[in-house]
Amino acid sequence: MPTVIALTRFGPPEVLRPLRIETPRPGPGQALVRIRAAGVNPVDCKLRRGDFAGTDPAGFPQRLGNEFAGTVVALGPDVPADGAVAVGADVVGSATAQAYAEVLVVDTAGLVVKPPPVPWEMAAGLPAAGQTAHTALSQLGVGPGDVLLIHAAAGGVGTIATQLACELGARVIGTAGEHNHDYLRSLGATPTTYGPGLLDRVRALAPDGVDVVLDLVGGEAVTTSLALVQDRHRIGTTVDRRAVEEHGVLRVGGRSLPALREIVGKAATGRLTLPVRTFPLREAVAAHRLVESGHVRGKVVLTV
Repeated sequence: MPTVIALTRFGPPEVLRPLRIETPRPGPGQALVRIRAAGVNPVDCKLRRGDFAGTDPAGFPQRLGNEFAGTVVALGPDVPADGAVAVGADVVGSATAQAYAEVLVVDTAGLVVKPPPVPWEMAAGLPAAGQTAHTALSQLGVGPGDVLLIHAAAGGVGTIATQLACELGARVIGTAGEHNHDYLRSLGATPTTYGPGLLDRVRALAPDGVDVVLDLVGGEAVTTSLALVQDRHRIGTTVDRRAVEEHGVLRVGGRSLPALREIVGKAATGRLTLPVRTFPLREAVAAHRLVESGHVRGKVVLTV
């Protein structure tokens, strides 16, 4: 019987437990995937804590995990065996709160073939961060000559957004702790420290102004952004719903299969990098502790 990581109540990381399940069977249009690695995201921690319990009640046990990389081991009855997603194919994809697992049933339409040069751990961190970064930059219209400020540029979404924006011809200013400044420089960004005085530091780095902002933090980061950019449709946030409602900034991000294909292709050719910190599946508690510390460079991934 395969193992999944689940919680039987909301709470701290310690509520996560291994749970044995029956091996699921793929239905029409589905594949059974043996998971090799699964990404851990801040939203997983919020779900585990019960941050959304008031508006999205869920029964228990409850599972987590929205992205994965693995190998197809079985197909549903109507999936062509000679297609790109065949038995034995290595794939990358998204799931909804179920990827912390040894096996997973998913729709084949949402899978992208993993090229051999992309390591399993890196591949598992690409769907959420990659799709979010790609679609956010598109929604904000980032292009050549733009000065783009990214709040929390050293995290998973920030890492990929920085590289994509530089490739588009934008100049990127990224906020991060000082220990990540050399890392941001290696990605092509100009680093600066977050916290008090950020507005003045950004203005000193961009005396001609900032054109667009990608906020991955919320709160004071949005306040700073509003003082830098007049066009609120060029300020995007992935996390701050209140800023969207009160200030009219854009809620950005989302899933796009063409975006995922492009991201995976860039990773395969070395045009995109994503540092990964790994934990075995059964050490999901430690992985959640690290994500909640707020000091992750790149992504945290569970390996199976």
